[in-house]
Amino acid sequence: MKTYRKELWMNLPTVQGFVNITREVQQAINESEVREGLVLVNPMHITASVFINDNESGLHHDFERWLEGLAPHAPISQYRHNDTGEDNADAHLKRTLMGREVVCAITDGRLDFGTWEQIFYAEFDGRRRKRVLIKVIGE
Repeated sequence: MKTYRKELWMNLPTVQGFVNITREVQQAINESEVREGLVLVNPMHITASVFINDNESGLHHDFERWLEGLAPHAPISQYRHNDTGEDNADAHLKRTLMGREVVCAITDGRLDFGTWEQIFYAEFDGRRRKRVLIKVIGE
């Protein structure tokens, strides 16, 4: 069995945003030379997420509105976490809602996806460098 590890570095200029990383994940699979297996993709930070969905800007806008409704940033005094001097409690909650990571099948050297599926990095506390781990395992 082969294994391959790669890190992507993200640095969004905004507090929140979504980045399609499907190409980068497929590139890591190509580099790994794994033909059949699995790929794990996860942000190595507790205020970011990786998820699979449609690459449609209206949907991404809906995610942002939905998440802000469930875990609004302000007032920051509403969160006990922010009593420590932080102001990102909402980012931790948004990450929990969107999930930590994805595991995807690799078939014949390609992501084995449905028609509209894409992999996204979601940032909820941006404006600084963060890592995304890509771990490929298979034959």
